[in-house]
Amino acid sequence: MSLLPKNQNPLEDLDRGLMDLSKGFIPAVDVYENAGDVVVETALAGVDPKDVEVTVEGGVLTLRGKTEHRKEVDEKDYLYKEVRYGAFQRKIALPAPVIGEKAEATSEHGLLRITIPKAEEGKKKEIKIEVKGK
Repeated sequence: MSLLPKNQNPLEDLDRGLMDLSKGFIPAVDVYENAGDVVVETALAGVDPKDVEVTVEGGVLTLRGKTEHRKEVDEKDYLYKEVRYGAFQRKIALPAPVIGEKAEATSEHGLLRITIPKAEEGKKKEIKIEVKGK
């Protein structure tokens, strides 16, 4: 039994991630599902929601955007410089078929939450068994 969604190769994701790292940063995500939706959350503190693009295509959610580095401090004055700036992109293989056109995204206190309704074939359906003849 694999913990990865179908058609997801972790080595390809690693290669893509290392290439993307040289251009900016890769946002961490939480992905979970409930009875009707797949939900993706990512902390994007300091990123203007207008600078974030979210697309769903072919069972893959793509987050892309950018954040600008403030020039208020001279580079030589930094003691630590761990906050990432620049472009970011993250592709997430979704764990179930979804209806991408009905996806909704909200941003609150730096947390971006994307809720995507599952397609009928992705929803679990409980079937009641009717017992006859007793």
